[in-house]
Amino acid sequence: MRGLMLLFALHTSRLRSADDGSADSWFAMDKAKHFFMAAFVQTVSFSAYRAVGLSYRHALVGATVTSSAVGIGKELYDLETGGDASWRDLTWDGVGIAAASVLLTHTEK
Repeated sequence: MRGLMLLFALHTSRLRSADDGSADSWFAMDKAKHFFMAAFVQTVSFSAYRAVGLSYRHALVGATVTSSAVGIGKELYDLETGGDASWRDLTWDGVGIAAASVLLTHTEK
């Protein structure tokens, strides 16, 4: 996890906005948004599932399904509306989900 955070910190100065007409870069502001939003959805949905009484394992699976559905839904929406749908966006969604899951495994069960 520390290595991932270091990688993000090293590339922060090179982040570009997706609005500048550049090609779909692996390290752009849009990718950081995908990472953090996926991690946010993962943690909030995990908390919601735990609050309604699901076991730790089931809440983590449910949160992963929910976060994945949100990310895939966003890319499908982009495809339908002429937005910039991207496999790289989905990759960063997956990295955000995985990072949040690692953090959640260190919470009290």
